[in-house]
Amino acid sequence: MKQKEIVTLQRSLLPDTEALLNKQIEMEGKSSAYYLSMASWCHMMGYENAAKYLYTHADEERMHMMKIFQYVNEAGGHAIQPEITGVRHHFNSLREVFELILEHEIKVTKSINNIVDHAFGVKDFATFSFMQWYVTEQREEETMSRRALELFDIIGEEGIGLWTIDQELGKLHAAGEASGT
Repeated sequence: MKQKEIVTLQRSLLPDTEALLNKQIEMEGKSSAYYLSMASWCHMMGYENAAKYLYTHADEERMHMMKIFQYVNEAGGHAIQPEITGVRHHFNSLREVFELILEHEIKVTKSINNIVDHAFGVKDFATFSFMQWYVTEQREEETMSRRALELFDIIGEEGIGLWTIDQELGKLHAAGEASGT
């Protein structure tokens, strides 16, 4: 038996699972780039607390990507560095930024659920177990995104509303930092 065949036999990660995880790596990488771009726009527009919230969020998404990246390689697969293109750099409003964030987090949740469903279906319990952290994390991500977006309806955007929303985003960011999300 050739050495390459021996190494291939030693992998525990199925090719279909590897493909799904690489797709998730790409999604997490794009999330990081997307949130970094949003943070820059917020910073440019004077929304300092929203910018801090999004800079931190961009770092977290990269960490999520790296965690899957390392898992794929450790399981005998080949993690692929995603090509990041098509990142939007300008937005119409602060509210639009947070609407897009919630929409995106829901897509990420669906993608994670798809991986978990696949792993369970093929009895890849190592990947199933590994992905449980992401299931919990996504629930927290969606909740934080909803809370941020609710500020626009509760406070309103008129008068000092946007300034107040930015202040509240700072508090939401601090609360997330304190709880580790």
